[in-house]
Amino acid sequence: MPAVQRALALLAATATAVVVTTGITNADPTSLQERLQIGLNDTISGAAVPGAQLVLTEGDSILQINSGVGDLATNTPFPDNAQVRIASNTKAFVSSVILQLVGEGRIDLDAPVERYLPGMVHAPGGDGNVITIRNLLQHTSGIPDYLTDLDLSSAAALQQPKPIGDLIAMGMAKEKDFEPGTRSEYSNTNYLIAGQVVERVTGLPVGVEVTRRILIPLGLTSTYWPLYPAEQVIRGPHARAYDDFGGGLVDITDIDPGWGLPDGAMVSTGADLNRFFMALLQGRVVGANELTQMQRTVPSGDWRRSEDFGLGLFHWTTSCGIEAWGHGGTINGTFVYGGATAERSVTVSMNQIPDILGARERNIDLDEVVDAGLCAPR
Repeated sequence: MPAVQRALALLAATATAVVVTTGITNADPTSLQERLQIGLNDTISGAAVPGAQLVLTEGDSILQINSGVGDLATNTPFPDNAQVRIASNTKAFVSSVILQLVGEGRIDLDAPVERYLPGMVHAPGGDGNVITIRNLLQHTSGIPDYLTDLDLSSAAALQQPKPIGDLIAMGMAKEKDFEPGTRSEYSNTNYLIAGQVVERVTGLPVGVEVTRRILIPLGLTSTYWPLYPAEQVIRGPHARAYDDFGGGLVDITDIDPGWGLPDGAMVSTGADLNRFFMALLQGRVVGANELTQMQRTVPSGDWRRSEDFGLGLFHWTTSCGIEAWGHGGTINGTFVYGGATAERSVTVSMNQIPDILGARERNIDLDEVVDAGLCAPR
């Protein structure tokens, strides 16, 4: 039996739910727990992934739910408070650091990138004299995505990192996608450049700035920026991560495909990621004016994304009318997504990139379980 089918066959035996602290405010925790368990089971079955962990946070209350398996070799679920590579959720942290620097008067959101990185952003991929810092953070720069030109088709390819300067040059070597500010299109190159802006302005690595400005003040002790390439094994308890390169699932847990880059380097837990997004929306990470700027959105312009783009944040409205924020992240072996308000946050972590199109064909919407968590009665 193929590994994915074997994992799905174990759902009934391995689905578990753990209330890490007591209840969700003004809700029946058993009823909510059961609904989310069913939703998560349906989600991983429809998405054809080995397993997932959902974490719902409200105040000091945390509900953790597991489904499927975290380790195909041992048939065990995700460990409690599992650490995962959060991929592009990293962008929300990087954007927050830049907005802190804006609040300190050290960066101007509407200044051209050329002011901070002379000569780095140039034709044919775009003009640094026209593209602004805001354009980078909001994906309205028109700079092409370097990631589409990378070979990520094998475990060996994931272990062939390229310097950040070379990756930025890959993006800049392609013809710009559109004139800056005229529309939006997601591009990882934007955040490689944004990370370089942080380093040029502060004189410190962007991972250090994220750590000292956000992780330490918020007490996110299970979140870190890996010391790549020396550090590739995830520090804390974690599920195994799998990728199907066309010949069956391969365990790539101890390969870091994030390469320490500011578009997707970080490791966190569902609980820590929830705390971060809630703190950000509560105004405890950036100033009120800067948070307002982060929440100014434009349509994504991407058929794959129903959310609007803010500055390092995505925005959408839930089925019950709640204005939700977050980001999400996809990287070989891991898929992490969710949604947050200032009062409540949900994060779902999967240990394989899901078959999203296949799930849709099977009438499974991956967002429904997040929606259910955010919309549960308070």
